[in-house]
Amino acid sequence: MSNKVTKEAQVCIFNLDDLAEVASYSLLDNLTPDPEATPDGIDHYPRQVFSGHYVPVKPTPIADPVYVGHSHEFFKELGLDDSLAIAPDFGRFFSGNMDHLPAPMRDVGWATGYALSIFGTEYIQQCPFQTGNGYGDGRAISVFEGVFNNRRWEMQLKGAGPTPYCRGADGRAVLRSSVREFLVQEYMHALGVESTRSLSLFSSRSETVDRPWYSEGSQSENPDIMAANPVAITTRVAPSFLRVGQLELFSRRARINEHPNAMSELEMMALHIIEREYSEQIDSELPLTEKLLTLASEFRARLTTLVTQWLRVGYCQGNFNSDNCSVGGITLDYGPFGFCEYFDPYFQPWTGGGRHFSFFNQPLAAEKNYETFCGALKPLLNEKSRAKLDCLVEGFSSVMREKSNKMWAEKLGLETLDIELFNQLLALMMKTHVDYTLFFRQLSNMPKAVSDLALGFYAKPGEELIDEWALWLNAWRERLDPNVDMAEISRRMKQVNPKYTWREWLIVPAYELAQKGDFSLIYELQQVFANPYEEQSEQMEEKYYRLRPLKYFSAGGVSHYSCSS
Repeated sequence: MSNKVTKEAQVCIFNLDDLAEVASYSLLDNLTPDPEATPDGIDHYPRQVFSGHYVPVKPTPIADPVYVGHSHEFFKELGLDDSLAIAPDFGRFFSGNMDHLPAPMRDVGWATGYALSIFGTEYIQQCPFQTGNGYGDGRAISVFEGVFNNRRWEMQLKGAGPTPYCRGADGRAVLRSSVREFLVQEYMHALGVESTRSLSLFSSRSETVDRPWYSEGSQSENPDIMAANPVAITTRVAPSFLRVGQLELFSRRARINEHPNAMSELEMMALHIIEREYSEQIDSELPLTEKLLTLASEFRARLTTLVTQWLRVGYCQGNFNSDNCSVGGITLDYGPFGFCEYFDPYFQPWTGGGRHFSFFNQPLAAEKNYETFCGALKPLLNEKSRAKLDCLVEGFSSVMREKSNKMWAEKLGLETLDIELFNQLLALMMKTHVDYTLFFRQLSNMPKAVSDLALGFYAKPGEELIDEWALWLNAWRERLDPNVDMAEISRRMKQVNPKYTWREWLIVPAYELAQKGDFSLIYELQQVFANPYEEQSEQMEEKYYRLRPLKYFSAGGVSHYSCSS
């Protein structure tokens, strides 16, 4: 198996025949299917999957699909012509219909199983069979893998109907959550944060599903009504959708020798991770042990960088379990995510998330996932190599701290972080009730007076607090490099402190209008999010560069929400 690609995408892909030319199914061709699976992919009911790396499964098309949107920038990156997005055969395929596809495209998709660890603790309770053999992609089905401009991408439909891992659910995603994921993936990319990408979004004109949600004006912690929602399918794209939980599943089986092929399946999965995600970093000629140790080191580097970037832009994953942690070091699975507006180190948008997955606790959550990842490799290693792996785990927190300190220094325009100055700032930010994004952007304007920061304050500070801010501002300005022009420091700060952030109360109207067939706000948000660091029109600034109104602070579905999607 090799990920060294020789095909290149055409200059422009106009139709599915052109798309078929770049097809290359490394996962299907190099890993093993569930031996009990049906070849035709008609496998839509919950059951235990005891072995194999994937289950062939056919998506269930949504009824009466309508085009909602696509990512113009990502189309361009892939070499897809914009006209393809509204072509009938493209719409059929990416709304779940895999019939009549041109060769060598496959007419069956695939779903994968994985295990679950929550903050480092193994769980099987979420599996309907209480064995761990029924947990995996319940409504996400990969349908295409190909090489575009010498880079491999996998395309996955979210909301494409049930799989054997559906746990009795309907396998659908609602338009609300699909709009959120469609928008945020491209926003994260524009922020410079590694993420899955958005290809397209289709909704159904007639098919709905009931989901618990919040009534208008509700301040309830949990949903208080059942609401009918249009179903939708968003196509998300990544170099792979391989997760820590996937490696973990095969390691658990190998650890107890669950079946004769358990150890070989674990080794195959580890090597596939290397080929899909780390082929440029890991020499294929190395012995297995060296490959795995290098894999662990490279993954540590990517994961610590990823979480550092989350903190930089105010992102909170909300539910950073091992099954939501990509082995490629990208942001994966946008369910109960949110962005910190009102600054709170323990910001957590998901009502079921708890403090362990809150905003400032994400480095520790990442460390727990990394421990799970390294533990999953151990059955393939001898005692000496396991000790080296333990050293990598022990060094995670120091690497994380070094990167985050560098990031905070950059946000503050400093060469190195002054820890005392930074801690003073955090205390002031909490006492003053600041908006995370607005504050750092206003600071990037090199303020001379506390009043220059006022746009980012939710409450007017008293005189004593103003004096504290004045002292802090003076201390901060004294620590700026005197050899660098203030305008240059400001420019650098504005490259790491975005002007426009994700504000849930401005997303809600977009998906509510979309449910009525009006997609105009989705397109407007696409434009705003495409350039989050840039100055935009006065109209856009007035609408999107402002504090959250008071009425949304405890609003269900805005300030907090369940994982219902």
